[in-house]
Amino acid sequence: MDLTYSLEQEEQDFISACLAQERWAQKKLYEDNYPTMMSICLRYGKNEQDALDTLHEGFIKVFKNIHKYKPGTSLKSWIGRIMVNTAIDSYRKKTRRRTEDIETVLDVSDLNPDVISLISAEEIIACLQELTDAYRTVFNMYVLEGYPHKEIANALGITESTSRSNLVKARAKLKQLLIKRRIVDER
Repeated sequence: MDLTYSLEQEEQDFISACLAQERWAQKKLYEDNYPTMMSICLRYGKNEQDALDTLHEGFIKVFKNIHKYKPGTSLKSWIGRIMVNTAIDSYRKKTRRRTEDIETVLDVSDLNPDVISLISAEEIIACLQELTDAYRTVFNMYVLEGYPHKEIANALGITESTSRSNLVKARAKLKQLLIKRRIVDER
């Protein structure tokens, strides 16, 4: 019981220090969460610089909104959600709305799920960064974040059919990139 109280009190003290804009607390929060948040931003960014921009903009939002964090919940998850939303906001700013219907999509087969286990994270991120902003964002939101197409459509200001179309095209493009890099066999 004392350990639980101690951990809760320690987190509360840490959050209070962040609220008071104490630099040591902000630095610790940034450094402790940098690797995980950077990997999220790299999945959404076109390159490392875009990812860094999203990361820094996201941490600015974290520090401005730390008062909204509810102690006892997962701080890392809360920060991660802010990073994803920041990446989506960045996408919205860059995007000119384009509508594509699902009917225009060619029938493509998905990668064998076992193939993913043979690919390094760096190879996957490099391939994701070669996708267009629209394909990359929909792929990340659907496959990695678990959003349904309806929520993706609402978040990005597109139709559900465009979201589905972009996902199918993203998968097809990823397959082409993996084949081109000789990471997977052409089947």
